[in-house]
Amino acid sequence: MKKVLFAVALFGFITAKAQDQNAVAADNDTIGPWTKKGNASLLFNQSTFDNWIAGGENNISGSVGINYDINYKKGPWTWDNKFIGAYGLVRTKNSSFTKKTDDKIEINSVLGKQATERWYYSAFLNFKTQFAKGYKYGTDENGAEIRDEYTNFMSPGYLLFGPGMLYKKDDNFKINLSPATSKITFVDKNFTLPDAAYFGVDEGKSMRYELGFNASAYYKVEVWENVSFENILNLYSNYLEDPQNVDLDYQLNIVMKINRYLTTNLSFQTIYDDNAYRGFQIRQVFGVAVNYGF
Repeated sequence: MKKVLFAVALFGFITAKAQDQNAVAADNDTIGPWTKKGNASLLFNQSTFDNWIAGGENNISGSVGINYDINYKKGPWTWDNKFIGAYGLVRTKNSSFTKKTDDKIEINSVLGKQATERWYYSAFLNFKTQFAKGYKYGTDENGAEIRDEYTNFMSPGYLLFGPGMLYKKDDNFKINLSPATSKITFVDKNFTLPDAAYFGVDEGKSMRYELGFNASAYYKVEVWENVSFENILNLYSNYLEDPQNVDLDYQLNIVMKINRYLTTNLSFQTIYDDNAYRGFQIRQVFGVAVNYGF
C-alpha cells in the first residue's frame, strides 16, 4: 500500500485545498439531456545550439492531444463518458531514430442509476492502449544505436469493467467504487518471451484475466483564475494474485490559460503496475500549447 501513498496524498491535497472554491466550467454544448465539451491541443518545442560551450543537443518535438467529454443526465439516470488521446514525437540531432514522448488512447464510461441524492448504482468500463509501436533502445557492438520493437496498438491493451457504486457531486467531482471488477490484458503473443511474462501474460498466450477491486476518482477545479487542475486517479487490486500489489495510475493536467487559444500546459502521470515494471513509471510534459475548444 505504500506504493500508492504519493498519488493518493497529492490527489487528496488538491481536493482539500480547492473543495471550498467554485469550479468554473468550460463552455458546454447542451442538447436535451446531453452535455458535450472538449479540447484539442498542439504543443511544440524546439532547441538549437551552435558553439554552445555549456553543451546541448539540437532537438525538435511536438505533441497533439484531445480530451473530450460527453455526459447524459435525465431523471435518475446518469452516463458519463470521457475520451483521452495523445501522441508526441521528439527528434534529436545525435539520435538515429525519432522517438515517442507520448502515446495514449483511453476511454472511460460510467453508467449510473440514482440511489440517494449523490450516490448511484453504477456500471463502469475503462479501456487503454496506444496508437503506434514502441521500442526499447540500445547500442550494438560498434556503438551504433539500435532498437527492438516492444509494444504496439493493443499490445498491451487493458479493459476493465464491473458493477459498483458511484458518488457524484457534479461533472467535476466523482468517485466510483467497484468491488467485482474484471480486468483483461491483451497482448500480441509474438512478443511474449520464454520464462518471462509480458505485461503479466504468459508465453504463447494473448490475454490475461484478473478479478479484483477498482477505485477511480475524478476531480477538476479552477484553483485560481484561468488555472485549472484536472486529477484522474485509478487503483486496482487483483484478488486472484498478490492483492497487496495495488496497481496505480494517476494523471494531473494543469492548464494555465493565456488567452482563448494559447495555454501553458503541464501534464504529469505516474503508473505503478508490477506486471509491466517493478517500480514507478513517471511521465511529465510541459510547454505552451495552441488549444481549440469544441
